[in-house]
Amino acid sequence: MAQRVLPQAGPTDPNPIAQRLLRSVPMASLATAAADQEGWPYASLVAMAVEHDGTPVLLLSRLSDHTKNLDHDPRASLLLDATAGIANRMAGERLTLMGHLAPASAALQGPARRRYLARHPAAAAYEGFADFAYYRMRVERAHLIGGFAKAYWLEAAGFLPALPKGYALVDAEASILEHMNDNHRDAVQLYANVLAKKPGQGWRLTGVDGWGLDLRRGADTARVPFPAPVHDAGGAKDALIGLVRQARSPEPHG
Repeated sequence: MAQRVLPQAGPTDPNPIAQRLLRSVPMASLATAAADQEGWPYASLVAMAVEHDGTPVLLLSRLSDHTKNLDHDPRASLLLDATAGIANRMAGERLTLMGHLAPASAALQGPARRRYLARHPAAAAYEGFADFAYYRMRVERAHLIGGFAKAYWLEAAGFLPALPKGYALVDAEASILEHMNDNHRDAVQLYANVLAKKPGQGWRLTGVDGWGLDLRRGADTARVPFPAPVHDAGGAKDALIGLVRQARSPEPHG
């Protein structure tokens, strides 16, 4: 298997790297304090999605040990590992989120569910069971390893900016996805094959937020960032058209 090339860190600001990892890594290690084991650390593997503002969303069973631990102590950590395919994985990027995990309120269950099932469609087979519920993390801090000797403690506000006034993509997202997947499959393929450097046919757009787009093909996922943040459907349309032009450009794609 070909080895993946390490991403090149940009300027000294580590927050964009943290935001990229948060929005692109679909699985995480969840660490909780074991309620029946005197608070010993307990780690488990979970599937994760993010809302438009970057809030992590998990689908957890109340029968699971990690959920029972959260009922006792909502403090938790999520480790997002982006080192797969790198020869020296300890030199790869990873992000640890620290915060409080709690069930989503009734008002937020719908948005959390839509984003989660778009990223993890297989969960539709069991997410309606009575013991399952969506949980949201209120992130307090994060620890980023951006490569060898590149470690940073980050405050949440730096890489989880509040949605700007007039942000309208939460409501517009579903129609954008339907339109692109039904009418512009060639563009979606370009996003995956050229910009995300992901091979194969049959890619679908599964998410559009103010900072980029999410793609899926079977179990494989990809993230393509926008050159600049957008706030509404018009801005997203312009950004999507711009990405097609970029993909078709003879210039090298980083």
